[in-house]
Amino acid sequence: MGLSCANDVATPLLDQVRSPDDLKRMDRNALCRLAGELRDETLRIVSETGGHLGSSLGVIELTVALHTIFDAPTDTIIWDVSHQCYPHKILTGRRERMRSLRKKNGLSGFTRRLESAFDPFGAAHSSTSISAGLGFATARDLKGEDGHVVCIIGDGAMSAGMAFEALNNAGTSNRPLIVILNDNDMSISPSTGALTNHLAEIRKGAEVVAGNLFSNFGFDYRGPVDGHDLDALLAVLGELKSRTGGPVLLHVRTRKGAGYGPAEQAADKYHGVNPFEVTTGIQQKIQAKAPSYTKVFADALIAEANVDNRIVAITAAMASGTGVDRFAATFPERAFDVGIAEQHAVTFAAGLAASGMKPFCAIYSTFLQRAFDQIVHDVALQQLPVRFAIDRAGLVGADGPTHAGAFDILYLANLPGFTVMAASDEAELVHMVATAAAHDQGPIAFRFPRGEGTGTPLPAQGELLPIGKGRIVEQGSQIALLSFGTRLGECLKARRLLALEGYSVTVADARFAKPLDTALLTDLVENHVMLVTVEEGSTGGFGALVLHHLANRGMLDGRCAIRTLTLPDTFIAQASPEDMYEEAKLTARHIAAAARTGAIPVRTSADLRRSARAGQQELPARLHRAEDR
Repeated sequence: MGLSCANDVATPLLDQVRSPDDLKRMDRNALCRLAGELRDETLRIVSETGGHLGSSLGVIELTVALHTIFDAPTDTIIWDVSHQCYPHKILTGRRERMRSLRKKNGLSGFTRRLESAFDPFGAAHSSTSISAGLGFATARDLKGEDGHVVCIIGDGAMSAGMAFEALNNAGTSNRPLIVILNDNDMSISPSTGALTNHLAEIRKGAEVVAGNLFSNFGFDYRGPVDGHDLDALLAVLGELKSRTGGPVLLHVRTRKGAGYGPAEQAADKYHGVNPFEVTTGIQQKIQAKAPSYTKVFADALIAEANVDNRIVAITAAMASGTGVDRFAATFPERAFDVGIAEQHAVTFAAGLAASGMKPFCAIYSTFLQRAFDQIVHDVALQQLPVRFAIDRAGLVGADGPTHAGAFDILYLANLPGFTVMAASDEAELVHMVATAAAHDQGPIAFRFPRGEGTGTPLPAQGELLPIGKGRIVEQGSQIALLSFGTRLGECLKARRLLALEGYSVTVADARFAKPLDTALLTDLVENHVMLVTVEEGSTGGFGALVLHHLANRGMLDGRCAIRTLTLPDTFIAQASPEDMYEEAKLTARHIAAAARTGAIPVRTSADLRRSARAGQQELPARLHRAEDR
């Protein structure tokens, strides 16, 4: 499996490839050279765009072999997670657009059905490929069509329950289906669990075949095969293409980051990278102005755990992404990475909570969706005090809609007995960690975004927030902006814009979507002509809860104009977070516009004259307070 990264930038063979059909006209030596060119091209592209590098480098030879042997898109090739699909995109007619990868109006960093006929199934969340592949195979058979279905799934993704459910179903279906297990012994975080140990035993030799998990599931097991030996891959895939009968699993051994020294030597194998210098591997780093929310959460949790030995942290294969790796460095016996298994993570946390521990379940918003039934049945129904630390709330940028944290407000705040918070800045996040640690009356969640904080000074220790109580940040008299989450900063900017026009604006931080601060809502509605709620979540969330409360108490009956600003009822394609929030119309100017539109019809000219004077008076004070922050 020895490889090297050539410095030659020439790609004469790759230049001939317009579709996978061009590979079929190349001999074995040409294909080997093509693989080298493809590796270099992938490196050059990702060095400029950033993205998922290590996983793509690990499947260069496998991608070439697949597109040489099979006849996509007639044959269906499904990439699990699909963050390893960059070489696949290059070979399937998208090379000229690869430098738009993960950018606004550019190529997705994952497979996407609308992007190409060679992407038969969209992905980004793991462990879906075998289920989808069995669906394609079943449809093929029912329609009497020909064609092969090939699913490529990593060893990390294979650890998830959904993959086992699909294996269980496919193993007795007797339908032709090819599953390729891409075993590189690493997912985003190092692989964990009994499956990892089983694969290691399989790699040792044939004596374990009798106990081979995949054979016992009804698959014809083949391998392990060196995933960087193109000759071996071409031979075995050619055999599988001509094979008839039921499902087969091909075990392929690869190295994440293969062929690029800096990636192979890095702990994370350059799983996800910023733009970098190819010759050195040194990534571009933007000087952070403030610590990341993830780091603030981890440090706050460590501080709480120092004084409470019942606190434990759980993550689902995202230790570094959630900050649980920092916690684990201090408390290795109290940190648990359960693998790509969000459902198990939640119920595991429920068991810990039922036993008197204080579990913090740290999972990205987009991945927590996968465990909704467990949240309802195993946590909420039993009123167990599981603490949910929800990272990547809101729009996340280059990873696009598959990773956006859009729905957790809705799906958590509608559950009986749940407490749901959102941090408006990193200091508030510290307070919410402390509040969650002390909360024993049922499940509690707090959400926070990706990226660096606002630069707000951090408290020496977290304070306990009164449950269900928000706060007035700036006091005005005409328009009220009620923020839930980190759009608070944009609300403060909107206040300045409106003050220039003579409006007197209150800005409030809700802190809690559930329970709502009903006293605060009453004050805002009764003492303002306009209320605007602002949240980084979908429709049906915080704003809907506010409207429901006010409607049931007759407080919508002509007292105060109300607008709710949420993420739109669409999936927003990848771009910078700033561009995505611009598209979502959740920036300061959009907030100001919504407030202005609703306030104008109900204001009298006398109000306008008075507020103009008030606005002129309050603006310098507001600017001074901004500097103090």
